[in-house]
Amino acid sequence: MQPFFSTDGIHPRNAFRRWRETICERLIPIDLQPLHEGPFQGRLDVTSIGPAPITKMAHTAMRTEATPDAIRRHGQPDRLYATMKLSGRDAIHQGDQEAVFRTGDFVVIDARPAVCETNTGISLVIDLPRERFEAMLGPSRQFCALTVGADLASTTLANTFIRDLIRVSDRLTADAAARMASIGTDLIIASLAERMAQEVPRSIHGNVTVQRAKAHIEAHLGDPILDPPHLAAAMGLSLRRLQELFHERGQHISDYIWERRLEKAAKQLSDPACVHLPIGMLAYGCGFASQAHFARRFKERYGLSPRDYRRAQRQDFQSAASAFGLSS
Repeated sequence: MQPFFSTDGIHPRNAFRRWRETICERLIPIDLQPLHEGPFQGRLDVTSIGPAPITKMAHTAMRTEATPDAIRRHGQPDRLYATMKLSGRDAIHQGDQEAVFRTGDFVVIDARPAVCETNTGISLVIDLPRERFEAMLGPSRQFCALTVGADLASTTLANTFIRDLIRVSDRLTADAAARMASIGTDLIIASLAERMAQEVPRSIHGNVTVQRAKAHIEAHLGDPILDPPHLAAAMGLSLRRLQELFHERGQHISDYIWERRLEKAAKQLSDPACVHLPIGMLAYGCGFASQAHFARRFKERYGLSPRDYRRAQRQDFQSAASAFGLSS
């Protein structure tokens, strides 16, 4: 990570003021107050891994409040923020949820008013796409400000992966960094899903069931027999009940399966490493029973035939490489 700000060398009288100004510029304008009368110390280190900005915050005790006015003027409703505690103890209140989290735990919040009291410690704050989380887990209000404890194996795995990823980030290519960031996001989602499974409300249980169904779809996209009845059987549910759970979240099972197959195919058609893979083989690998069926659905979705889409993506890649002096 790259050093971004430190109170070292700043007169104690000005240290917290400078810290507050920096936080407001780096994140959003929020109200910060020190919790103790002694000298304030703080340090920020930053990095971005793929599309995910990450901030490491080390500081003495303070209170942070994201006010309704600040959220209205500067909030980013399409983003979520995962805070992983490396040391210390925090208490956060958002909506009707209140969470206390300690070393090894993490909490996710969204762009709504929130109050956090932080003891002296170190945290990682990860900027994440809200849409991806809600597609898997349901509305963010159901999982924000929910302590995801270090006692869960999935939490340990997510924390370890993110910390290791930060350590090796300077050795990753841009494409590898984006893929690794995606994996890290999925690990955080999996940890939240496991934590949500401990909750009693039926709506949360339904979210976890849909998340499990979507995970099964991801693992079996290449299986041409994957369809709603097979998925329901794999989940141990009636087809009607599984359809109800998807409909409650504004989705249809079959539409979701085909959309994910098309997205996987588009990704492979864009990948220079797959340029020599015949389109028919690629189609079968994404679960399509015939190349003609694949071509028809792909053109309906992306407006180009698979062959033309691959050619256009390759031209864009070559143009970008030439612009950066990477062409051979």
